Amino acid sequence: MARIRLGMVGGGKDAFIGAVHRIAARIDGEFELVAGALSSTPERARESGEALGLDPARSYESFEAMAEAEAARPDGIEAVSIVTPNHVHGAAAAAFLKRGIHVICDKPLTATMAQAAELEAAVRASKALFILTHNYTGYPMIRQAREMVAAGDLGTIRVVQVEYAQDWLTEASEETGTNKQAEWRTDPERSGAGGSIGDIGTHAHNLACFVTGLTVEKLSADLQSFVPGRRVDDNAHVMLRFAGGARGMLWCSQVAPGCENGLRLRVFGEKGGLEWAQEDPNYLWFTPFGEPKRLLTRRGAGASEAANAVSRTPGGHPEGYLEGFANLYAGAAAAIRAAQGGGRDPVLDVLPGLEEGLAGMRFIDACVRSSGGDAAWVTL
Repeated sequence: MARIRLGMVGGGKDAFIGAVHRIAARIDGEFELVAGALSSTPERARESGEALGLDPARSYESFEAMAEAEAARPDGIEAVSIVTPNHVHGAAAAAFLKRGIHVICDKPLTATMAQAAELEAAVRASKALFILTHNYTGYPMIRQAREMVAAGDLGTIRVVQVEYAQDWLTEASEETGTNKQAEWRTDPERSGAGGSIGDIGTHAHNLACFVTGLTVEKLSADLQSFVPGRRVDDNAHVMLRFAGGARGMLWCSQVAPGCENGLRLRVFGEKGGLEWAQEDPNYLWFTPFGEPKRLLTRRGAGASEAANAVSRTPGGHPEGYLEGFANLYAGAAAAIRAAQGGGRDPVLDVLPGLEEGLAGMRFIDACVRSSGGDAAWVTL
């Protein structure tokens, strides 16, 4: 079967997330990168295209030029990955969607609610697919946790605790002139009003909702900018009220020394609890109430069908970040092939998309509004 012709917007020279997406797209051999608008700077775009071996004629200086030219080619791209700073997501995605090109977009959805509304209109007006890369939803043991909650193994959910702690912005890295990631992620014009809450808080929010199947109705948020002069938050504490009565807490921070990528989820119901940590992702702890704690392992005894379906190696061979991303790309490929044949692949019931993106934007907006009102409770 021919590989899906893929383009990329952003992700050029020295861009961390672009390289991750390219690796993920290659792991299962479903995609071939054939075109790109890899930087907002024409010279860097050309250099990045050359470094990746792209045909110079298909290494574009802007996503607008790329969308127009590729749509006109008989061998044009069938899908595009958008891995730019947040403020470019909406316009770039819309340019390809209106030409019927499927979009795989990094999170969060956009930088502002107004941009999100415009992108929503573009998605709904297009027959092309829109997939959002909340990559942690692709981890096998997260798929198992979701399946266990849905099966009632925990009973009615009562408490959800989720945290995502990092330390890479403990100092004013954005002021050194050497850290592009820090520069744009702390610039509200490019990242949006949320700093850590938009960058990693949205991952924590999405993960909690993905596993439990619950939606946040109200929240109370206390956002901080601990580094002097920083224009967006670098730490947040959020109280959550879910539909149906469950309660939760979310903590995200990028100023927590000793924390590298500390995403952790705990879910407690009337019959038992689950615990998972991203830095040890092949393990899921399950404790039925009144019984010993049980360790469930990826591809091990007790691994579920949902987990095994997105596992590649035997138990004991660690899988993690890149494979989680690759599972989203594999799902996207299946959905794209089904759409090209006039059908719908059920993988779309699991893949994050527009609705999850809009939920994330409402979460960011509510956190900013709540914190601005001295942590007042606000409705999403």
